[in-house]
Amino acid sequence: MEAPRNPRHLLALTAIFALTLSPALAIEVYTDREIQSNVGSKVHLSCTFWSSEWISDDISVSWHFQPDNSRDTYSIFHYAKGEAHEDDTGLFKDRIEWVGYPRSKDGSIVIHNLDYSDNGTYTCDVKNPPDVVGKSSYVHLLVYDKAPVRAGMVLGIIIGAALILVIIVALLAYLIRYCWLRRQIRVQRELSALERGKLHKLSKGSKGSRQAPLLSMLDQTRSFKSTSDKKSKGLGDSRKDRK
Repeated sequence: MEAPRNPRHLLALTAIFALTLSPALAIEVYTDREIQSNVGSKVHLSCTFWSSEWISDDISVSWHFQPDNSRDTYSIFHYAKGEAHEDDTGLFKDRIEWVGYPRSKDGSIVIHNLDYSDNGTYTCDVKNPPDVVGKSSYVHLLVYDKAPVRAGMVLGIIIGAALILVIIVALLAYLIRYCWLRRQIRVQRELSALERGKLHKLSKGSKGSRQAPLLSMLDQTRSFKSTSDKKSKGLGDSRKDRK
């Protein structure tokens, strides 16, 4: 077999070969693997993507639904040319809300008023020409009358309760220590006040004991002086009489 001589054919073969051998350049789509929700509520089906090309005006986002226990697949949403086209006739009529923003590489939708018939697999597919090679991503939705509690959620609740208990115990220990320290400080202040009072009384008593002899001496001096004055006065009178 001869190699094609047309340069265009060579370029086309080179591009195909590059796309085949370089899957890292293909568009990649990401969704959750499983989501659980309740009847009558709404659910957010997240779809993000990565593209090696700039986001073009020709970007498209498509959502498909395959019910559980069924091989049929239904197109329920399509976004293209900047417009959202929702399911207006089928199972999801007036229940799908477009919340994606392709410029931010987001193609998510919201399904309102869930029912048991919404159980199934939802597939998100994104094309960003010329980046159109890549696999779709899917998420499985389980709708319950009351969503079951997951083991991870139970473990999280247990860990959270344990952390709260540890925090409460630490706070109680801190409060007890704080109250004990305040009591010790108050007792020390009272003891120091009592000691100061005793010293003050002792100093006051010592001053009183020193002043008592002085007062008695002053009294004796005063009495002696008054007696001497009386004697001198009596002598003066007697001298006058003699004259």
